[in-house]
Amino acid sequence: MSHHPLVRWAQRTDKLFITIDLPDAKDVKLKLDPEGKFFFSATSGVDKIPYEVDIDLLDKVDVNESKASVGLRNICYLVKKAENKWWSRLLKQEGKPPVFIKVDWDKWVDEDEEEDKHEEDKPGADMDFGNFDFSKLNMGGGEEFDDGGADKEEANYDSDTEEENAEEAPSAGGEHLNKGDAPSASAEPESKV
Repeated sequence: MSHHPLVRWAQRTDKLFITIDLPDAKDVKLKLDPEGKFFFSATSGVDKIPYEVDIDLLDKVDVNESKASVGLRNICYLVKKAENKWWSRLLKQEGKPPVFIKVDWDKWVDEDEEEDKHEEDKPGADMDFGNFDFSKLNMGGGEEFDDGGADKEEANYDSDTEEENAEEAPSAGGEHLNKGDAPSASAEPESKV
């Protein structure tokens, strides 16, 4: 008797993503027909346990434009829909789907968010560069960087803080202390009795 691997799915208007979680799958067979019949079989593990998925997809698919990729941990299918429309469910049968079929939330995009998602997928789509001229940034390229004046500027720079430059303040005992000097043993605090 065959076992059922975990099947995760997500969709876009024009395609389905079907991922079968089956590590170290061997003898992978896939049959997809235009009417939406999806059949998968493979063996996995040292004991070569047989796994099988036999489902009827909700609608017709384009077999020629569909693709499969067998990886070490899963088998991914990109199934092209025959018509560009949103499906209300994955399977033709109504009611609760089998327990081994789950939604792939990592790939899921709601129908009303699909257009926004396409825009976000483009590099830099979330950035508005307007009429910004990158050539004026002098970010390297043809000219060599000249730092000849940098050493002179650094030599003139005094790194003392305001605290270090503050005038010497007299201590409570009347002694003048420089920064870093400790009060002498003779400077004892006055006590009021």
